[in-house]
Amino acid sequence: MSEAPPVVDVLPQLLVLLTFSVLVVSLFRRLKMPPIVGYLAVGMLLGPYALDFATQGIAPVLSDLGVVFLVFTLGLEFSLPRMLSMRLEALGMGGAQVVVTTALTTGLLWGAFDINLTVALIVGGALAMSSTAIVIRQLTDQGELNQSHARIAIGILLFQDLAFVPFLALESALAGNTGQLQIGPILGSIARAAIALVLVLTVLRWIVRPLFHEIGRLRSTELFTLTALLVSLGAAWATHEVGLSMALGAFLAGMLLAETEYRHQIESVIRPFRDVLLGLFFITIGTLLDLQLLFRNLWLVLLLVLVLQVVKAGIISVIARVMSGGLRRSLRAGMIVAQGGEFGFALLTLMLNDRLASPALIQPLLAATVVGMIVSPFIIRHNKRIADVVLRTRTDSLSMMERELLVTHENAQRDHVIVCGFGRVGQNLARVLEKQGFEYIALDMDPKRVRAARLAGNPVIYGDGAQPEILELVGLEHCSVLVITFADPQVSLGIIKAVRELRRNLPVLVRTQDDSRLDELQKAGATEVVPETLEASLMLASHLLLLLKLPVSRVLRTIGDIRNNRYAMLQQLFRTDEPKHLHETGLQKEELHAVVLPPGAHAVGKTVAEMDLRKRADATITGIRRDGILGEQPEPDTELREGDVVVLYGTQEALEHGEKLLLMG
Repeated sequence: MSEAPPVVDVLPQLLVLLTFSVLVVSLFRRLKMPPIVGYLAVGMLLGPYALDFATQGIAPVLSDLGVVFLVFTLGLEFSLPRMLSMRLEALGMGGAQVVVTTALTTGLLWGAFDINLTVALIVGGALAMSSTAIVIRQLTDQGELNQSHARIAIGILLFQDLAFVPFLALESALAGNTGQLQIGPILGSIARAAIALVLVLTVLRWIVRPLFHEIGRLRSTELFTLTALLVSLGAAWATHEVGLSMALGAFLAGMLLAETEYRHQIESVIRPFRDVLLGLFFITIGTLLDLQLLFRNLWLVLLLVLVLQVVKAGIISVIARVMSGGLRRSLRAGMIVAQGGEFGFALLTLMLNDRLASPALIQPLLAATVVGMIVSPFIIRHNKRIADVVLRTRTDSLSMMERELLVTHENAQRDHVIVCGFGRVGQNLARVLEKQGFEYIALDMDPKRVRAARLAGNPVIYGDGAQPEILELVGLEHCSVLVITFADPQVSLGIIKAVRELRRNLPVLVRTQDDSRLDELQKAGATEVVPETLEASLMLASHLLLLLKLPVSRVLRTIGDIRNNRYAMLQQLFRTDEPKHLHETGLQKEELHAVVLPPGAHAVGKTVAEMDLRKRADATITGIRRDGILGEQPEPDTELREGDVVVLYGTQEALEHGEKLLLMG
């Protein structure tokens, strides 16, 4: 009998992993605890030091891919101009943090414990690393990714990923020469890493965008997804082959694709792979915790965790305070990046396997690193409250986001319009309402769109309009009209049903793309249904009749009769069986985009007229948000300042060019 295929061997393991993940993470969700901790708990339970399950097979490989996709999507958020504008955080603060942390640890181990200098240096580098995956995932879940303290933390993390290369080269050279240090192999590894970075950046910059342009023209979701996977995994493999981390290659690929018009579509097709595989990564980290060692040396491990967290947070806070100012955001950044990281764990494990250091030194540090990673989601989640306690500021002080939500809830108690769906149609309606002096509150299920809209000062809340609790939250009781702008009739039907259970006589205006479910929407309780295709036909017909010299009154009467008869005349069509395109990748549509001006941005200190984005980038500055107040249509002599949120309007290409000019010039 032939040997069973490998997939049969690992399938039971994956089923157990998925079963425990569903159960434990669901429990943690109900307890309102970070899901990362749930995955770590699953790993601890199934690891070699507990049930001894799920330690072999393809789970570790899949977990590495999860980190690759996570960092790739992070790169999509940080275009090259934005990364260059973060050079202070990445090179300045990140470099200083790694140097200071490594130097302090090396000095302590060498001087106080008589550890070999080179070994102490590698241990210091390992403890200087932090967990990119945990920090980014938790900040994303909290909606803090674009805040100033998060920018500092991400810049430091990026430098740590780069700094991992020379430390890894140092460990490899030391292990390959029986503990004797040789400079040649180390310099060779660093040189290969530098060449690889240049090649990856060059190849991606000149090949990837034309490739996606050609793929986009074919309008195939399947092919587009395959291409996104090819680019992200290909870049990760290229950097891994020359001794760099896979995460660094994936980040570079995402960063360069962020400058293209395809980044939103790429992010949407990558997200399912990222979320599932990243859970396996956190499970794998949980399996590394030796529970027997932890309980045997509990107080030593806890002391190490406390010392490492406090010292590392203190170093980062001091460096950030000196280089960027702002004690509170510096302290918050320090707490976020204070934990150990997967790269540090890898260095310590390699040293243990290569017998470069005593297990009595490495094992407690390994346990402390994993425990620090387990508790870090709680620290990151409550970093604002901890900073308030440490600095003795008022704990009831509201953040900008909390103030905005409070204002939105106050609006819900007054007469207003509810707009369900804040896409292109919903935003256009909102502009008209604002112009005419009507208040509105919008609901949308796209977290990225909600964050961008709130950043620009719009009263938008993440929520499902089909949930009665959400409708009550946005003040359905005081609403004068509810508008549904979603293109999917099924979504609209769910919202109409929820609205009619709470208010039977509220006017409900529904937008739909065509007339296919017109009667169903009307029977469900829609006051008016506006089919886009039919209204476009009416607009064309009215202009045509006017050009044919018909009296205006006759034209208005004709259009009114068609509407009163529920578009019956326009529904007599010859249908086509031609399939609809799955997506419209590459179409240049005008939209809004918010850009935060970081310290050192090119536009800081310059006026709107001096930037002249309309002429230089074909983008328009429609508003500037400062100190939580949005100023629309700013005057040409308005000076741009650090921390301003500049709202741009234009095509995706124009917005990318405009953002580049604001950040880099």
